[in-house]
Amino acid sequence: MIKRYSRKELTNIWSEENKYKIWLEVEVAAAEAMEKLSQIPKGVASIVRKKAKIDVKRIHKIETEVKHDIIAFLTSVTERAGIKARYLHQGMTSSDVLDTSFNIQMVQSGKIILKDIDQILKVLKRQANKYKLTPCMGRSHGIHAEPVTFGLKLASYYEEFKRNRKRLVDAINEVSTCAISGAVGTFANINPNVEKHVAKKLGLKIEPISTQVIPRDRHAFYFSVLAIIAGSIERVAIEIRHLQRTEVYELQEYFSKKQKGSSAMPHKKNPILSENLTGLARLVRSTVIPALENIALWHERDISHSSVERSIGPDANITTDFALVRLTNILDNMIVYPKKMLENLNITKGLIFSQEVMLELTKSGLSREKSYKMVQNYSKKCFAENLNLFDVISADKLVMSKISKKRLKSIFTYSKHFKNVNLIFRRVFK
Repeated sequence: MIKRYSRKELTNIWSEENKYKIWLEVEVAAAEAMEKLSQIPKGVASIVRKKAKIDVKRIHKIETEVKHDIIAFLTSVTERAGIKARYLHQGMTSSDVLDTSFNIQMVQSGKIILKDIDQILKVLKRQANKYKLTPCMGRSHGIHAEPVTFGLKLASYYEEFKRNRKRLVDAINEVSTCAISGAVGTFANINPNVEKHVAKKLGLKIEPISTQVIPRDRHAFYFSVLAIIAGSIERVAIEIRHLQRTEVYELQEYFSKKQKGSSAMPHKKNPILSENLTGLARLVRSTVIPALENIALWHERDISHSSVERSIGPDANITTDFALVRLTNILDNMIVYPKKMLENLNITKGLIFSQEVMLELTKSGLSREKSYKMVQNYSKKCFAENLNLFDVISADKLVMSKISKKRLKSIFTYSKHFKNVNLIFRRVFK
């Protein structure tokens, strides 16, 4: 990923330096196990750990000659650590190192992304409680429907990110496996206890059965979860973008003193951060199809997955992390306009109470069909002539013979729409 959409914590994980360090950890841990099993001389692991230094440029230079990344890495380690390093990688295959290390990078990334979600949950909970009873317009199809509160909108996002957190915990667990099983996964030239030791040492579980690679359905699940998280990020971002539109303007992204909204129009304050999140969410979701297609490899292995993972591994994780942190900052610093929310609630002059008028008429003995048609006709008249629904209905003798004036007034109030807000909040924030 480009620096513009990257944070150091994640770029460090996916750096060449860190990748080779993890490779070295895997090789040293395997050597420790082999020493205990008397398969290689004592002291190999300690010497390599002490003397080996990661030299990215040197590894790349060797790779240009040998055309094999693991061999280039092992050659570089031997140059630094000395002749005893020749005992590394005994009975192992490249995928033992590559797959185990790739899983570790995803676990490292996933744990940081979990912390990002925790921060979003913290901000959403605070803001939801702050605006718990702030009335605003609920919309379906982009059209005014019935009143909600801004706190309910935020509580909805909170519950969704709670689910995302659980999904990510499951996805991290899914990729927390280690395979040190040798060529085609049969342990023909390596003791299964080596795998067991490496897994324990690196905080992983053993892969119950690998071919020559760790099964890619695990990775597909992980990337799918990142894509779902990206979808949730975009859901919030789109709401912010819509509510910041000039015609709506119920909230606004924070706009700093020296910030410029447009190169041409000085008055502009654009929701650029939320728009950016929509774009980044698209990138993360685009990694799912390649991850799914990586599941089906030829026989015990091929490397069609390799080039894909070199790209989507860093891209999906780095982008998800960046997007979550950006969304947290947006939610934490957004400017909310409760007066504008109330103004928009009243913009249709009572039409948002049409459902309860209809229901009250059905209770009085009219059929639902007739009640619906009557209220719909009144609503059309109000739209066409810019009238208030309460006034139009009050003038209808048939309706007023069915509904008392006092009852009609009680229908045209917001409070009843919020009578179960506390119940919903208890469900969400229990």
